[in-house]
Amino acid sequence: MNQKIRAPELSPNLGWLNTDRPLRFSHELRGRVVLLDFWTYCCINCMHVLPVLAWLEEKYRDEPFQVIGVHSAKFDNEAGRETIRAAIARYEIKHPVVIDDGMGIWQAYAVRGWPTLVLVDAEGYLVGAESGEGLREVFERAIDATLERGRRRDVLAEGPLELKLDADLLGPSELAFPGKLLADASGQRLFIADSNHNRIVVATLPDASGRARLLDLIGAGRQGSADGSFDDVQFHHPQGLALDGDALFVADTENHLIRQVDLERKTVRTIAGTGRQVHDRRGGNVGRQQGLNSPWDLALDGRTLYIAMAGPHQLWRMNLATGMVEAFAGSGREDILDGTIGAAALAQPSGLALAPGRLYFADSETSSIRFVDLDRAFVQTLVGRGLFVFGDVDGRGDAARLQHPLGVAWHDGALLVADTYNHKIKRLDPDTREVRTLFGLGRPATRGEKGQLGLFEPGGLSVAEGRLYVADTNNHRVVMVDMKTGAWAEVMIEGLTPPMHKRRSLPARKISATIPATGALRLLLSADLPPGTHPAADAPMFIRVASGERVIAQETRKTDALPVALELAPADLDGTDALEVTWALAYCKDGPDAQCIPAQWSWLVTLTRAENASPELRLSGRP
Repeated sequence: MNQKIRAPELSPNLGWLNTDRPLRFSHELRGRVVLLDFWTYCCINCMHVLPVLAWLEEKYRDEPFQVIGVHSAKFDNEAGRETIRAAIARYEIKHPVVIDDGMGIWQAYAVRGWPTLVLVDAEGYLVGAESGEGLREVFERAIDATLERGRRRDVLAEGPLELKLDADLLGPSELAFPGKLLADASGQRLFIADSNHNRIVVATLPDASGRARLLDLIGAGRQGSADGSFDDVQFHHPQGLALDGDALFVADTENHLIRQVDLERKTVRTIAGTGRQVHDRRGGNVGRQQGLNSPWDLALDGRTLYIAMAGPHQLWRMNLATGMVEAFAGSGREDILDGTIGAAALAQPSGLALAPGRLYFADSETSSIRFVDLDRAFVQTLVGRGLFVFGDVDGRGDAARLQHPLGVAWHDGALLVADTYNHKIKRLDPDTREVRTLFGLGRPATRGEKGQLGLFEPGGLSVAEGRLYVADTNNHRVVMVDMKTGAWAEVMIEGLTPPMHKRRSLPARKISATIPATGALRLLLSADLPPGTHPAADAPMFIRVASGERVIAQETRKTDALPVALELAPADLDGTDALEVTWALAYCKDGPDAQCIPAQWSWLVTLTRAENASPELRLSGRP
């Protein structure tokens, strides 16, 4: 830039996340080189920039250098603190994020697209801006030069800015942002991509109450790409799953790999991808010679493995007999355009479902559901109108609106759709193009006032034996729904715990309690929180009650009021002489920029029974 332009302050905003205070160029950021990342959390290109930012943060960790995310939302659902906070946790972002109110900061910086990176020097002047991916070397050189110029002018601050980032708000829930799942009726198995735990969970199909038993863990939860035994293999935020007998295929999304699991021998090997993101839009190489770009979901048709390749906005396929991997549908242009498979334009396909003669896909960035006619090699849209046309409208054809759907499943002649940013499950009739809501409240929730199923950005669906399984991603759980009655239950997997390195060591407080000899028991949980704080309504609260390895009750909730109550049925208490109660929540300091703090308690309650005992058991903790 020939003329020095001062960087606009980061306002107006709806507050800050992942920091203990707001940041200003005129104060906290003075003397520091700042890299602004304009992003929105739906955007696959924005996701690809995050590892670059993490690399830069690590390189310059001892320098007066600061990355700041400016979240300028595309979708309505992305504009609130609750959803952005969840995205920060899901993407494991380690820098402050300012919530761009109505894209005011975006406009002040004249940004035109996501992602855009803007560099600001130590005196608060703009250095330059670039949009898109693959910019690590460009900004590395620019940051080096800007720091050096600041040293020469003697305007640099001493060392990095000291900030308190938000703590990990995940509780003891055994899952962390589960992305996709697969219910296997013939093998009576449930496979779950436990994405942020970097592993695949294998359990029995649940019984009518939602209870399941752990069969296997594929991966110990460490991020990486190593092949090997179930104990040694590593994943990096896996997503889509496909099954062929005892061969399980995994879209290892952030490793840009396809993995094959031998469920009988308990081994995993990589069958496609180099381990590095590529921008190839054609393919044509074999197996590990062919680079991939954010494979998000899988569908298997005979020996053809279809791949929702979110990164280049295409569908790909792999011939499992020959190992050939190639582009199948989509030109690579991000748009919604029907036509032949080579000419059609797609926009971040993220979910796949096969039906006779058709491959359906959720094209998330256009909020659309589309399909490939496999006989005609033609792409056609059922619902969806454009990159910036979205909403929550039931109806037929062009009148219907979705908001960033991520999952689809074929059931009983229709498509079930995870309408992710509307927090709903909908049914789409492919013949009439009619869309109607089945489940969900239209807002982030765990359950409604009348016990209805609530969801928080569901990402994956699978159907087996008349039951729908939903990866309720931001609630860190899987739910099961009876498709005939609508009755639902949270899936409880006995024997499943978080990975060893993510467990919080918490000694159980031992107490004794007298409960009624017969009848139900009402568990009341409360906490003596510090003054000026409140329970976080935008972070899931997790409650688990067990007796030995048997899970008696498990619930994920959201609330901003204490105490919380959990009803234990008489049948669950029969023959039980001790209860293990685990409770995790987050509490926040008051104020728009307040941080949230995780808290967890555990009690081991020895039970005795008496006819006149109180039907309530009160437990209380202090952070």
